[in-house]
Order: sequence, then structure tokens, then C-alpha cells
Amino acid sequence: MVSAPDIITYIGVPLAVLGVLPIIYNTILTLTTLRKVRRVLRQNHVTAITRGDVINHVIEVEQPRHTIAPLDRHASKEYWMLSECSSNILGGSWTTFNWKTHTTGFKTQRIDYTEQLRQPQAHIGFEELICYLLDLGAIPDAAGFRILRLNGLWVAAGTPLLLSPDQDEIVLKIAPLDDSDGFLSLSVAWNSKWQMRDVHALPPYWMTIKGPSLPPKASSLILSDQAQTDGLDKGFADESKVKSGSTTPNSYLPGHPATKVRCHVGFEGLKSAIPVDSDYQRLEALDTTHLEIQSGNNPLGIWFASVATALVSSHQAVLWNFQIPDNILAFARKNTIPCGALVLLEIITESSTPDIFTYYDDREQEREAQFAKMRDDDRAHRREQLLPPDQRTQAIRDRQLKSHDDWVQSIKDKNRRDAQRAETRLLEALQSPKWENKLIADHCLAWLQQGGNADVEHDVARATEVLLWRMIFDQSLASQIGQQLEAWKAWVENGGMRKANYLALKEDPVNFAYACLLVATIQEFVVAAHGSLAVDLQECLRIWKRVKLG
Repeated sequence: MVSAPDIITYIGVPLAVLGVLPIIYNTILTLTTLRKVRRVLRQNHVTAITRGDVINHVIEVEQPRHTIAPLDRHASKEYWMLSECSSNILGGSWTTFNWKTHTTGFKTQRIDYTEQLRQPQAHIGFEELICYLLDLGAIPDAAGFRILRLNGLWVAAGTPLLLSPDQDEIVLKIAPLDDSDGFLSLSVAWNSKWQMRDVHALPPYWMTIKGPSLPPKASSLILSDQAQTDGLDKGFADESKVKSGSTTPNSYLPGHPATKVRCHVGFEGLKSAIPVDSDYQRLEALDTTHLEIQSGNNPLGIWFASVATALVSSHQAVLWNFQIPDNILAFARKNTIPCGALVLLEIITESSTPDIFTYYDDREQEREAQFAKMRDDDRAHRREQLLPPDQRTQAIRDRQLKSHDDWVQSIKDKNRRDAQRAETRLLEALQSPKWENKLIADHCLAWLQQGGNADVEHDVARATEVLLWRMIFDQSLASQIGQQLEAWKAWVENGGMRKANYLALKEDPVNFAYACLLVATIQEFVVAAHGSLAVDLQECLRIWKRVKLG
């Protein structure tokens, strides 16, 4: 007979052993997985606290969360280098680069297998991230930013935003929203084989404004332009010889002037201007007080920043900071200058316009008046011949006096008639069709070139660039152009050009022509910016202030 101890021995012990086996298996599996997780963390240079629950086969990984920002591009060599401690763990793509990091907390992740390990994404300003990658040499993907602008968080993972310098691979793309907590989720990559820019390259939000170089002999008044493409300048045209007119500034920086000036235009307009020479670079900033907005108290500063922004954005720059005021955009969009006024200013010929002036043909009237005077003189001569000598002398004297009085009266009548016709002609000019600013600028540029006030090889964009360069160095010229722009904008808002406005333009037609170049540049920006990559990028930066990168 089988006793109770026998039952326990032959049945209970095996069952007990079978019950312990899962615990042993979980323990071994947990310890093995924990060792693998620690090895993966160590290999990827990630500092974390790991814990293992051998009963439930759960591994906890506690990792720090970081807020990151780019290093100083001038003070840190690591800014231009890839990190030596990068991580290949999902969510850790941000470790590809060197950053300023700040720990903002910790995240605990529970995993069963090593493949489930994730690294917390890092918080970063979207604008800072884009500027940094563009500074390194990344190229924006127009389609990607258009999709992001239209779809927001619903954009598909993997959508590229920035491409490699050779545009063959993806640098920045949309990442899954697994750990985003409502933020836009991104991942980044960079290959060491890609050519990276350096500290001498032009950073985002900076532009190079090129002017004519000083001739070896100042009295020769021959200026040669130096062509160079650098960063955001690559859209500008090449230069050749330029002949300077009397309005070319003759006072520059002490010594040899810089043919190029790097300008930083921020939210508040021009912030800094640093001269750059082909042989050397001086880091001391120029005095640009006359072009700074100064809390909105300097209209000239607003105009300069607006034109500079429009110029650089119209030539393939994808990122700018200054927002051109709506009233200036609306002003540049309007057609405000009657073509007849340009005829009176002798900027264009009357044949370039439709028939807007009354035509007077006085030849027949003058011929009849001359014949009538000849007939009257002939009759007077015949009458004088019939008079006695003493009366004949008095009659000749009276005839000559009347002839003089008639001549004086004819001069007065002609002047009065010409004044009336000039007034009518001015009224017809002011009522003539208004041309768009781009067409006016083309004619103004041709007129300036004929007068020696602009290089004959320049188009409107290049002439505007040289004009901005001159405004940096010549405060008087900048002030005069600013006054022209403000006066122009004022009478447009007050109902359009009147006689007094035309007379004011007639006093200073050269600076008015310069102002036309600037306004046309802003108008081109209004047209070019519609639906462009630059606008999509700016809108995305406005919507997404901070993102998660990993």
C-alpha cells in the first residue's frame, strides 16, 4: 500500500520542481536581457539606471531627458564636428552632433527585450535646429516643408525636410510620434563623407551686400565690381566694369573700403554690419546707427531692412528673420506713379506711353499771324509814302512803337498760353495710367545708367544691392532716399500724386529713381514669396516653436 510520504515524494516533488522552473527561467532570461541592455547602453555612450524584475521578467531603464541647443559657431570647434559619443539607439539620433545639453528630468521605460529599448528624444527649438543644419550645409526639401505646413502632425513619418549637401540623402525627417507628447517628432542623420561648411561660411540670417571696389586712383572715377558667390549671395549676378557718376560717394571708411559688407538682419532690423575685404576680414562692426530701427523710431531702418530682406529672399535665400511690415508690402504692391509724370521728369519718352497729352499745332496760326503782320506793315509803308516828310517821320515812329508793343504783348500771350498748356499737361500727366513699380524701375535704371549714376551692366537687383551698400557708408544719401520713400508712401496713402508731390520729385529725380529701385525689389518679393519654399519654412517655424529630436 502506497503511503502519504510516498505520494509526496513521487508526485509532489516533481510538481514543485515544475512550478519553480518558470521562475528560474524568468530569472535567467531577465538577467541575460539586463546584461544585454547594459551592454547596448554602454556601447552607445548612454548613462542610465537599469533594474530587473526577475519574477515578472520586466526590465526598467531610467534615462535622463535633455534640452539641447547648438554650440557657439565661432568659439567651439565641436560646432563643426560630429560627436564621438553618438548613439544608435532609436530616439538618440540627436547625439550625432555636439550640443549644449541641460538635463530636465528622467524617463523610465519598461521593456521585455533589448530590441524595445528607446532613448528619450531631446527638446530643441525648431528654428535653432534648422539654422544649425543649414549652417552645416544641409539643403531644404521644398516638398517636405509644404507637406508639413499643410498637414502638421498628420504628416507621414519619413517625410524629408532637409537633404544632404549633395541632395542624395536625408538629413532631417519626420519621426514616429511614439514619444513626442504632442510635439513635432524629428530624427536627424549626417554622414562624415558629406562636405561640411566652416566658420568662414555665411550663417543663416546673414547676407553679404557687395558694392563697387575703390579704384586705384580715386580721381579716375572708375569702379570695378568684384563677383563672388557666398552662401545666400549665389543668386546675384556677376560684375564687370562700372562708371561712376557725380552721386557716387567719395567718403568711405579710413583707408581701403570693404567691397563687401556682411549684414545681420534680425527681427528688429539691421543688427550688425561687418566689412569684408577680398584680402582680409575686419571683424569690427560698422556704425550703422542711421539704419537701425531703434524701437520703431527710424523709418529709414525699416525701409533698409525691408529691401535687404526682399533682395536676399528673391535670390534663393530660404531663411530670413525680418518680417516686412504689411503697410510697406501693400504700398509696394500698388501701382502709384502715373506714366505721364515720368515723361515730365524726362525719365521716359512720350513715345513710350499711350496718347495721354493734348497735341497743339500752332504752325498754321503763326503763319497766318505772320502774313497778317506783313500785310499791315505793307499798308503802313504805302500810307507813310503819301504823307508829308514831317508827318511821315512821326508815323514811322508810331509804327515802330506799335510794333514793339505788339511784340511784347505776343511774348506775354505766348507765356500765358504756355503756362496754361503746361498746367493742362501736368493735369493730364497726373491723370495718366499708373505703371507697376517693376516697369518703372526698369526705366529708372536705364535713365540712371544714361546719367552715369548706375553701372550699365547691372540689372535692378544688382543696382539695388550696390545702392544698399552705399546707404551703409553714406548717411546723407541714405537719409535722402529714406525721405523720398516716406514722402512717396505718405501721398499714396493720402489719395495719390498731386502737383506739389510732382514738384517735389522734380527737385530730386535721381534719388526718386533710386527709391523706385528699392520699391520694385519689395514688389518682386511680394510676387516671389507667394507659395515659395521660404514662406513655407517661415510658417513652419512660426507654428512649431519647439520640437523633439531623436
